[in-house]
Amino acid sequence: MPQASRVLVASRNFANDATFEIKKCDLHRLEEGPPVTTVLTREDGLKYYRMMQTVRRMELKADQLYKQKIIRGFCHLCDGQEACCVGLEAGINPTDHLITAYRAHGFTFTRGLSVRAILAELTGRRGGCAKGKGGSMHMYAKNFYGGNGIVGAQVPLGAGIALACKYNGKDEICLTLYGDGAANQGQIFEAYNMAALWKLPCIFICENNRYGMGTSVERAAASTDYYKRGDFIPGLRVDGMDILCVREATRFAAAYCRAGKGPILMELQTYRYHGHSMSDPGVSYRTREEIQEVRSKSDPIMLLKDRMVNSNLASVEELKEIDVDVRKEIEDAAQFATADPEPPLEELGYHIYCSDPPFEVRGANQWIKFKSIS
Repeated sequence: MPQASRVLVASRNFANDATFEIKKCDLHRLEEGPPVTTVLTREDGLKYYRMMQTVRRMELKADQLYKQKIIRGFCHLCDGQEACCVGLEAGINPTDHLITAYRAHGFTFTRGLSVRAILAELTGRRGGCAKGKGGSMHMYAKNFYGGNGIVGAQVPLGAGIALACKYNGKDEICLTLYGDGAANQGQIFEAYNMAALWKLPCIFICENNRYGMGTSVERAAASTDYYKRGDFIPGLRVDGMDILCVREATRFAAAYCRAGKGPILMELQTYRYHGHSMSDPGVSYRTREEIQEVRSKSDPIMLLKDRMVNSNLASVEELKEIDVDVRKEIEDAAQFATADPEPPLEELGYHIYCSDPPFEVRGANQWIKFKSIS
């Protein structure tokens, strides 16, 4: 950006904050829900915008690297769903816990890992967040438990993390995420039951992006009111394309859990622009027009940008400058992720245990031996 326009941005008097009306949540077994107005500060607005834009650009870069065959294997992208990962993080503390399914790149970033570490993990390199051994579906960070490849399997684990929160008495909560496709799994209802019996501080969150793989929710579920599926557990249905709605609902649900009232359910109504995974073109079971309509009317980044510009929280030029910064960051990370070396073969047996003396691991046959180092 030229120096003159930088000065212009700096000298313009922006508002410090603005109040916005947000969509009322649908409620199940709750007397009252999250507020219908919220205050957004300029600082928070710029932070959310940068984070959502980073997730969007990172996913588009992953798409490009996949098509170049630099990223291989499973790869599920979350572009379109940025208000979910950024909004949830905005409503909790860094000391709280989060576990999700395999559409995990956005959450890995919002939980505090760098784009570099994420893209290098996708390309299977040493500098990746799981040292190149996990790939797209298995990334971890502090208080972030993945990235889980088996549909629905992370939900009982999330209830277990919430049990640990309660057991340790630290006033922490666990956000346990799953998609609409996993919502019909039996193990989810078993986890609901235990969480309710033991009053666990767990927010069960269904990211409803309207399609489980290529099957629409109407064809897969006898009831698409996912927020009511906990039956005896209270629930909220939230506009998952509006970051402020997601943030306020998360704050509300977190306060509910911290008050010792037990678990709560949240359904985030969202949408993915890509197919289920990179092997799914995403247009055989839905029309291009449908995707385009969501992009033009409900895009989470566009909604936040319009709000900020119209309320004098930021200028178009300033947000464009953030876009340029983000693109550069993603390009640098992609350079690193393609140049970084792959882990050497002898590391295959490393990190089986976290603090054990080294021991030998048998390879593909009994004559191949690997050393396992913690």
